[in-house]
Amino acid sequence: MIDLNKNFGTEINPNIPELRPGDTVSVHVRIKEGGRERIQEFKGMVIRLRKGGNNANFTVRRTASNGIGVERTFLMHSPRIDKVVVERHARVRRAQLYFLRGRTGKRATLKQKFD
Repeated sequence: MIDLNKNFGTEINPNIPELRPGDTVSVHVRIKEGGRERIQEFKGMVIRLRKGGNNANFTVRRTASNGIGVERTFLMHSPRIDKVVVERHARVRRAQLYFLRGRTGKRATLKQKFD
């Protein structure tokens, strides 16, 4: 039996700290436009973590203009991620925060966790 994770193993990005669901994060992503590169910031809440070797990823949800929710999934091993800054931790009791998709405004906020 061939272990594909070992053969195609990539290094985890050292610029990504340990994340938990409910964290409010700022993800700085390198975007290539034509011949130049720039860094775009995506600020939101981690609603899901998926572990699984090279396929490990996390999903960040933010509210755009007019209350429209935008979700973006980032790979943990991606070299495109410049850095991830954890701004605050929320107190949550579940692993996937899909219930936030149906909430808007003040109802979509979670209580802050003080370490």
